[in-house]
Parts: sequence; C-alpha cells; structure tokens
Amino acid sequence: MNVLDVSGLGIRTSDGRALVSDVSFSVGSGGRLGLIGESGSGKSLTALAVMGLLPPGMTATGSVVLEAPGLPRTEVIGAAERQLVGLRGRAAAVVFQEPLTALDPLMRVGRQIAEPLRRRRGLRGAALKRAVGEALDQVRLPERAARAYPHEISGGQRQRVAIAMALACEPALLIADEPTTALDVTVQAEVLALLDSLVSERAMALLFVSHDLAVVAGATDRVVVLKDGEAVESGSVDDILHAPRHPYTRNLVTSARHLEGALERTIR
Repeated sequence: MNVLDVSGLGIRTSDGRALVSDVSFSVGSGGRLGLIGESGSGKSLTALAVMGLLPPGMTATGSVVLEAPGLPRTEVIGAAERQLVGLRGRAAAVVFQEPLTALDPLMRVGRQIAEPLRRRRGLRGAALKRAVGEALDQVRLPERAARAYPHEISGGQRQRVAIAMALACEPALLIADEPTTALDVTVQAEVLALLDSLVSERAMALLFVSHDLAVVAGATDRVVVLKDGEAVESGSVDDILHAPRHPYTRNLVTSARHLEGALERTIR
C-alpha cells in the first residue's frame, strides 16, 4: 500500500508564479524517500503541500493522496480543513528544521507532548502522564524533561521533543524537513540515529527533506532530486550516488564527495 501518492503537483504564488511544477512520487508503507535540492528548489514547499499547510497566498494543483490503516484514502488538495485536521498526526506528521520555533515557548515540554495524546488517543489523568513519560523515554529523554520549558533544554533535546510529538499519534508517514540542519555535527548524528531506529521499530514510511546528499543517502532508500521546483532525477540511492544522469545531480554528488574528502584530510 502506498501511504503517499503525489502526482503532477504544482504550487503557485498569488500572482501566478510557479514555485513547484509537475512533481510526482510515491512512498509505500515502510518505505523511505528523500527529497533533495538546494535552497529554493521547492522541497520544503512540497512537504508542506503534503500536509495541507502551504502558506497563505499559495495554491496547489495536481494530486496529493494520503492513506493510512483505519483512515479513508484522502485527497489533500482541495480538502476541507476539518478533513485535514483528522489526517494530521494519524496519517502523516512532520518534524520541522527549527524546534524552537515549532514548540510553544510558554508551555512546558510535557504538556506539549500531552496535547496530541489527549486529542488523538483520548488519554486523561494517570494514563496520559504515563504516556508522556513513555514518549520521552522513546526519544531518549529523562522524565524530568517534561517539567522544562523549551528554552531550558538544548537544541538536540528540543528536536527530540518535536520527534516525540510527531510520533505521539503513531502516524503512517513521518515527514522530516531538514530535521538536523540547526544542530551541530555530533548532535546531528545522534538525532539521525534516533530517527532511523524509531522509523524501523514502528515500520513507518519516511519522507526525508534535505539539501545534504550524505544525510539523505544515509536515511533513505530512494531519492527525488529537485531543482528550481522541478524533479530532474529520481532513483535508488545507489543509482543516484554511482550513476547520476542529470548534470545537477552529478554536481551534487561531486560536491558531497569533495566535502567528504576535505573533512577526511582535516581529521588526518
């Protein structure tokens, strides 16, 4: 079963300027797909369109269909907000790049994790408190973190909280939109390893959005390469790394290898 089917997706501004044009891909149950491209390539807008969260003034055309066990197959484009609210969290959930802006600065971490558990799973009282503790444990945070405000914990810990919130309703599809870009290299590796283990344990589908080819290659099985809002190439990670066809993809691969070589020389 495909959890996500995107066909001929287009995104335009209010004055008709095309930001994304004719993008198509699918993600099967348990599959892992990477969207890669430089800033302005349309990858994050594509992820927002999947969730029905495009900024005001932007419109989407084409088809974006989400399907999950226990939920009807739903066309996102043109759907009423009440339909989308029912899908978010259960069919698909998203982890954004900067957790400090995604979290409420005036609400304790435990309460923020509790909200989706209360709304979607109907938990209350001791059962809710226990579920919050379990959610924190799954992302390797101590239970005392529930009492902290977002500014009182580190960036890596905040991103773990955001992951816990996204996974609270056990979505069929997790969208990770540049989830480690704001973190230092060591914390980035820890968060990526955590995401990998959680996605595997829950047999979720993953849509991983990034400008970093090395990160995408480590997190996904298939890749769609975006440039100026268009999909210029797609294929398995192995094909993209070892036999890129489009000049833009070849440049991405060459740049990634040059960076890797420079890092190795610095370490030596």
